[in-house]
Amino acid sequence: MKIAILGAGAFGTALGGILADNGYDIDYYDPKIEKENFSSVIEGAKYILLVSPSEAVPHLLPHIPKSVPLIIATKGLFGNKQFSAFKDYMAVSGPGFADDIKQGKKTYFTITDERLLELFKADYIEFDKTTDVNGVLMCGALKNIYAIQAGYLGLKRDTLAWKEYIVNAAGEMKSILALNSAEASTVDLYCGISDLELTCGYPSRNYEYGDLLRQDINYKPQKTVEGLSALKRVKRGDINVPDDAFIMKDLMERL
Repeated sequence: MKIAILGAGAFGTALGGILADNGYDIDYYDPKIEKENFSSVIEGAKYILLVSPSEAVPHLLPHIPKSVPLIIATKGLFGNKQFSAFKDYMAVSGPGFADDIKQGKKTYFTITDERLLELFKADYIEFDKTTDVNGVLMCGALKNIYAIQAGYLGLKRDTLAWKEYIVNAAGEMKSILALNSAEASTVDLYCGISDLELTCGYPSRNYEYGDLLRQDINYKPQKTVEGLSALKRVKRGDINVPDDAFIMKDLMERL
């Protein structure tokens, strides 16, 4: 069975490795470098796995067949509204750096469809489940924003200040989800609190960006920082932010 993967970065190839190990035929499309072979990649695919940078998603969606089941693994999307035209879509998300997954280290995924259990099964992967696709996607975007702030504040993993920050950030995430038609309890899953904890420290690119920004407020990243892209969309009004979301509000004013 063929699975087309839209996004050939570190995370896309890590997920592709799991699928390949499970016997699936994998074909990649990299929106950053490939312009000609999109049709051939998706031709005959029984599933399409979306793992591209979030900024590329609006350009890809019009060309993705709406009848083929879509698996959303891109982190940085605020909800599921843009997928309303698709007949069948689901999400997979959770803590795990690409290199760790490739090395078979313990990995945790939140899934929104039972079919994903079979597709991504591995003895080093543990799953939890929800039907809240909207909340899973929002968690994947929000945790990157909070990781930038953790880096900017210079918080060190597992210190008391870091632990207090995680509690406060998770509380804000719950408030934001509830205000945007998602389930606050989704933050308690792997895609929420566990991914937040992982991302709020090195080697997270979002945390690193915040840390470098603390040292030089004019620092410009050379690579994609998903949290920065997500924050721009928050400032644009793509989601509603509660008045008491002080961490988010502070970062919005800073950047």
